[in-house]
Amino acid sequence: MKKKKINIKKILLNKKKIFKNKKQMLLNKKILINKKKNKNQIIKKEIKQINLLFYNCINELFNYNNINLKILNKISIKKIFNFILKNKIEEQKLLNLFLLYKNFKKKQEIKIFKKINVSKKKGIKHGILKLIKIYIAVKHNIQPGDKISGRHGNKGVISKINLIEDMPYDKYGIPIDIVLNPLGVPSRMNIGQILEVHLGMAAKQLGKKIQIMLNKQKKIIKIRKFIQKIYNSGRNTQKINLNNFTDQEILILANNLKNGVPVSSPVFDGATEKEIKDFFKLSDFPISGQITLFDGQTGDKFERPVTVGYMYILKLNHLVIDKIHARSTGSYSLITQQPLKGKSKFGGQRVGEMEVWALEAYGAAYILQEMLTIKSDDLEGRAKIYKKIVNNKYYAEPNVPESFHVLIREIKSLGINIELYKK
Repeated sequence: MKKKKINIKKILLNKKKIFKNKKQMLLNKKILINKKKNKNQIIKKEIKQINLLFYNCINELFNYNNINLKILNKISIKKIFNFILKNKIEEQKLLNLFLLYKNFKKKQEIKIFKKINVSKKKGIKHGILKLIKIYIAVKHNIQPGDKISGRHGNKGVISKINLIEDMPYDKYGIPIDIVLNPLGVPSRMNIGQILEVHLGMAAKQLGKKIQIMLNKQKKIIKIRKFIQKIYNSGRNTQKINLNNFTDQEILILANNLKNGVPVSSPVFDGATEKEIKDFFKLSDFPISGQITLFDGQTGDKFERPVTVGYMYILKLNHLVIDKIHARSTGSYSLITQQPLKGKSKFGGQRVGEMEVWALEAYGAAYILQEMLTIKSDDLEGRAKIYKKIVNNKYYAEPNVPESFHVLIREIKSLGINIELYKK
């Protein structure tokens, strides 16, 4: 079987997990809206609908008092409520209407401001009255390059998403969901992830055995004894006596446990190796916690048993769609004349000391020379390279990079004179 090179941090993922909505992540994208309007205009818009509701009631009220409605519509609603009427009953009606309007307006304003997050900060720009943040939930299907993690610092990047039929499977034909590299364990010494996998598998196998007993319609006495053994194993201080349960209650309990027995494992006082092995013995599962897997593409059996189990996997907010970046030409630093750094500034890729060592190790002299000159701060070479490419001349003659001149100037500022002589 052909061996493939694998990176420690890279992870193989089952494709079926992408199509489950439960496994999709809702990412909140932030949109900022700045309102550069004065206070009166904002309030006018917010209470316009409220005013329209009350104008009809006011029109009916003043219709009996022989007041011209055209004039009334030109007057603001606040001034109308200050009117003094001859008829005391009508005046009382106007007062009641004003109180109703005031309460209704206050309630509506509270509702409006609850829905939007209004914040005033010290650094707010001049002329901006409100800063409204709107969060939009966007579904992101998982893809190669996304970062996932367990609960023991065992983070990694998805290298490939395989079809279900190409994933390794067990003797029952059940495919594996995620394949993690074992080289990620000894160097980081986080053995917790191995114990979590074993404990998850033990809990699942116990549930599986209960399901088999239910399917075979075993006697309730046997089911009761088996569940009692599970609850009595380990360091369970709260012993449960299942003899107090009726036969119907035992069947309900067995149905609840058939998909897996819930296990609580505290951080600094978790399940020991012996306790996990006891669970494996109860469920008739290999004590090593390893099973034989088969290659999904060839059908061949793997050389040795593989650790398989259940563990929590979290999707981190480090998505490849937000990180991917490429640059041809763009802005340059005024001092060093090198490309700016960072995706936000449309910057370039940093070639540091270790990257130079890597290229040197491969003997990639021309790539290294190109990166440190015309692709960086060689002003003359940068200007001439386009013409050479058009004329099918792909070799660029290197010139003195600008960073060298910056270094010379810094040394001169210390009182040391350095001059460059060309042959």
